[in-house]
Amino acid sequence: MTQYFTGEGLKKLKEELQELKTNEMRRVVKLIAEAASFGDLKENSAYHEARNMKSFLLGRIEQLESAINDAIVVEKKEDGAVQVGSELVILFDGKEEKYTIVAPGEADILKNKMSYQSPFGQQLMGKKEGEEFNYEIKGKKIKVKILGIK
Repeated sequence: MTQYFTGEGLKKLKEELQELKTNEMRRVVKLIAEAASFGDLKENSAYHEARNMKSFLLGRIEQLESAINDAIVVEKKEDGAVQVGSELVILFDGKEEKYTIVAPGEADILKNKMSYQSPFGQQLMGKKEGEEFNYEIKGKKIKVKILGIK
């Protein structure tokens, strides 16, 4: 499934994949070997936990490889509209807030990175500076105004 990323976001995914395939996989394989050396594998909780860690790690590697293979790096257009990679200043219910619109895999609300696929991100996409709209959360309408786009 096609996923859109900023150049920076795709680079971070590739770095994470490299880290997981090298250092993290070595660490987990070593844990499995150490736990196996304790003997009876049937009742060896350390062994089973290490195997679960490996399964989780392989799943994450598969996710990252899939995302990277299906990635499309979005180049920002200079048309003034909100798009992936846009840095926004908005007035949200009377409070000024800053966000960057990113791919779902890059989203981190604690760092004000919002997915373009989130409900609010979808509302913002394509809007231009100065536009206003109402955004509904739990039945309450909140006024949103786009103050600036970079």
